[in-house]
Amino acid sequence: MSFSERDIPDLAGKTAIVTGATGGLGYETARMLAEHGARVILAGRNQAKGSEALANIRATAPHADSAFDMLDLASLASVAAFVARQQARATPIDILINNAGVMTPPTRQTTLDGFELQFATNYLSHFALTMGLLPLLRAAPAPRVVSLSSVAARQGQIDFANLQSENGYKPMVAYSQSKLACLMFAFELQRRSDAQGWGLTSIAAHPGIARTDLIVNGMGDASPAAFIRRHLTFLFQPVPQAALPSLFAATASEATPGGYYGPRWLMEIRGPVGVAVTPGAALDAGVASRLWDKSAELARLPFPDMAGAA
Repeated sequence: MSFSERDIPDLAGKTAIVTGATGGLGYETARMLAEHGARVILAGRNQAKGSEALANIRATAPHADSAFDMLDLASLASVAAFVARQQARATPIDILINNAGVMTPPTRQTTLDGFELQFATNYLSHFALTMGLLPLLRAAPAPRVVSLSSVAARQGQIDFANLQSENGYKPMVAYSQSKLACLMFAFELQRRSDAQGWGLTSIAAHPGIARTDLIVNGMGDASPAAFIRRHLTFLFQPVPQAALPSLFAATASEATPGGYYGPRWLMEIRGPVGVAVTPGAALDAGVASRLWDKSAELARLPFPDMAGAA
């Protein structure tokens, strides 16, 4: 499989939302979508960074139709407000890329809602966001939802007795669980769409390991893996290259519903886009269904359409 920025099709007339789009992978993903004609909503929690990202996109694509909208994934109220604004605009959403994330804070942190920060930001709020936007996704002719996982999902385990890491917090364990949850959500979303006729294409992707601030600033773990991520960044992918699995999942005609894509080389750390190896735990449909139900409970069904969709 060969896929580059040049292979992104013309996206004129399509609307895309990218979370965490003010920097790193999210910015590069939004930029490439905008440069290929999509109307892109950059969702992020920092207005100043959002304005800067928009200015940078418009500098490279003067005719790009892009906008920033506030979204703090550490707050379900912020997610609900974002969804309400999109519903008020009533514009069908063709592409939703659940990209934003936080990685291994050294001590356990919680959101405004009392959830462990990584579980909430990386997974639970994206679950709530996707379900809240479901009516607008279903209004598009061929909607796609892309959920960002990680190579760390291979070590992940969904621990229903300790989803919030209250009974002992280990940064990488919590991160791996959150990214496994993202992968399982992508697969379960496709299963439920097929069963209930939602018409969605749900695909997972991971970037390998990219040279982003997430690695430099986020690694609180003192493990050898953390050392490698901090100090051997020459092994890792440039950010535009690392964004390609997400863009393939979001735009390529060859992308398979319920698929999983990432780089092919060096144990999927870097390289051209290909089919990613799926951890065995991610294929447990029973656990995925239970996680879905638990997530709906934790998210408190804040959106009117969510209960019916789930």
